[in-house]
Amino acid sequence: MEANAGSFSLQSMMGAMRQKGDTLDLVIYWRAIAKRKWTIISCAIAMTIAAAVIVNLQTPIYQSTVTLLIEQTKAKVAPTEEVYASVGDTREHFQTQAEILKSRALAAKLVDKLDLTRHRDFDPRQQEPSLKDKIKQYLGFEVEKQQWTEDALYKAVISSVLGRMTVEPIRLSQLIRVHFESPDPIVAAQIANAIAETYVEADAEARDIMNMRASEWLGGRLAGLKKTLEESERALQAYRERARLIETKGLAQSGAARQIDDQLTRLAAAKQRRYAAEHAYNQVKEANGQYETLPVVMRNTLVQRLKEMESEAEKKVMEMSQKLGPEHPRMIQAQAELKQARENTRREMETVAASLANEYEIARANEKALESGVATAKSTVQSINRKEFELAALERAVATNRQIYELFLNRFRETRASRDLQANAVARITDQARPGQYPVKPKKEQIISVVFVLGLLVGGLIALLLERLDNTLKSADDVEEKLGKPTLTSLPLLQGDSAKSVGQHYLKDPKSVFSEAIRTARTGVLLSAADTQQLTVLVTSSVPDEGKTAVAVNLAVAQAQNKRVLLVDADLRRPSVISTLGLDPNKPGLTNLLSGSATFAQCLQRVEGTSLYVIGTGPIPPNPLELILSKRFDALIKALAGTCDFLLVDSPPVHLVSDALVLSKLVTGVLFVVKADSTPYPLVRRCIRALDEVEAKIFGITLNQLDFKKAERYYGAYTGAYDKYGGYYSKPSKQAVPALR
Repeated sequence: MEANAGSFSLQSMMGAMRQKGDTLDLVIYWRAIAKRKWTIISCAIAMTIAAAVIVNLQTPIYQSTVTLLIEQTKAKVAPTEEVYASVGDTREHFQTQAEILKSRALAAKLVDKLDLTRHRDFDPRQQEPSLKDKIKQYLGFEVEKQQWTEDALYKAVISSVLGRMTVEPIRLSQLIRVHFESPDPIVAAQIANAIAETYVEADAEARDIMNMRASEWLGGRLAGLKKTLEESERALQAYRERARLIETKGLAQSGAARQIDDQLTRLAAAKQRRYAAEHAYNQVKEANGQYETLPVVMRNTLVQRLKEMESEAEKKVMEMSQKLGPEHPRMIQAQAELKQARENTRREMETVAASLANEYEIARANEKALESGVATAKSTVQSINRKEFELAALERAVATNRQIYELFLNRFRETRASRDLQANAVARITDQARPGQYPVKPKKEQIISVVFVLGLLVGGLIALLLERLDNTLKSADDVEEKLGKPTLTSLPLLQGDSAKSVGQHYLKDPKSVFSEAIRTARTGVLLSAADTQQLTVLVTSSVPDEGKTAVAVNLAVAQAQNKRVLLVDADLRRPSVISTLGLDPNKPGLTNLLSGSATFAQCLQRVEGTSLYVIGTGPIPPNPLELILSKRFDALIKALAGTCDFLLVDSPPVHLVSDALVLSKLVTGVLFVVKADSTPYPLVRRCIRALDEVEAKIFGITLNQLDFKKAERYYGAYTGAYDKYGGYYSKPSKQAVPALR
């Protein structure tokens, strides 16, 4: 028994620790949507019907399209267009033409051309009232008529034209489509063609005005340019005469220039020679007489010859020293020759070193002389270059003035010739607009489809919002997560005749799913107080109509199969145990027992076919709470507990009165009943907190009237085990139950 109790407690703790976050959010969302699928579908259908009604009330709009070809590259009779015309080969030009087509200036020309201010489709004075005004009139409100001035009417018509017109450049082409919309397909085609024609005419007019202004400006500029050219030519001629220049071309090839080039070449060679001589001279100076280590000295031919003679004399001395003594005449002569050879070599090396110093001085003098000559030649050439530069500047001024003059003269002639040209328009119509056969607005099928999908989305959002706002308890996991208490059992929702006699359901159908759930609650209560000899249990709830009395009655019947059970109705405000079991309401009850007006045996009523005994409330007292708070009531509960193995007390709800809080201190533990999908869990949590504050022991929560199919489908609570195995082990016990003492 203790092992089973420990196992049950551990399972309860694990269930209470289970979090809703273990389930994927997408699954939760899907269950919320599936739960309210008919609400979502109804919302979508309602929005679709409203959209269908609205689109059918709207006036059909027809669209006509004219296609324009923007001329970007065409044959130019006069190149003036390259400077003044707006035609270009860039994308910016193409976009510019599209913006011109959408401009208010072009729309104003169209309004003036077709006199659209008096057209029935554009004149707001001739149009029917708007839908808003119709609604106001229908509701009886007065609609104020707008007073139209000529200027306001003109601006309104222009805005109407621009609002109905759409310009669509075609990618990777020089074509632009101009669409125009109107309730009349013929009017739409006429206006679209008129827009294209007005655009072509306006462009031709603008280009003609531009050419005329260009001609006037060019004519005024030519006189001044001609005068400037003549002045520059006279200044050039005067300078030639002052400088006595007959031929100025080819100055770079003159004798002075060639002389500079020759002297510069010689100067570079002299510098190389001076660098080499200076290097050799510096080596000699640093040698301090040790010329044998200087390559520049040793490379001298005579020095090399003397060194060879010196080597031969040394060789001869070495050969004789091996054969003859040092005093031998031939040996003495050989040594004298060696000495003489060394002296000759030394003197020659000194001579070579002295000649290197002379060469350095000569190279330096030659370099200075060449530098002086180059400077003189440069001065002469610079003087000539200054004259040439001034002359070239005068010649460039003459050439520039002549070129500008000729350019303006050509432009003037070309502009005058192009004014009579009629084929210089920027665009032409390639495809005339035709009346449309089918309306383009409203797109009924598309709008209705989109609204239907939108309705589904809105319905889904509403479903999620309702699910978010729903704070009731929907499953055993909800109970454990939000209340922090273990769930003893979940009682299924009974319907039909079973719902009417739910208080006697265990008696009538002990093998049903409901009865099996009652047995589960009974087992949970027994395991929660396994060591208690005289078990007293209080059954309560948060608010009325949660089924606590039905749970108490069925639990008492189930417990009475193998124990001595006494059910006491302590709800002294709205008693219902006696009526639920169909017992005699006129028999004495709890209040009679407290007052001593009836004995214990007189107050007992036995449920037929069972060994369950019941004590009703008896007459309802005017002050139930004071009666429950009395010491006699406490003593009575203890006395009643001693007469049976299991005492079950039905009490009022916790939230409304304090009776249950007082009774909870007189019993072993409390069985709390919560109605599924009905009672807000914050209210239940507040009632449980009140019981905890008075140190009442709560055995667990019984979730009553739970729709198992709905819970499994929408909340992920697996309840199929009850349907599959319910009643399998629910055979009634045949063991006789002893009578109450």
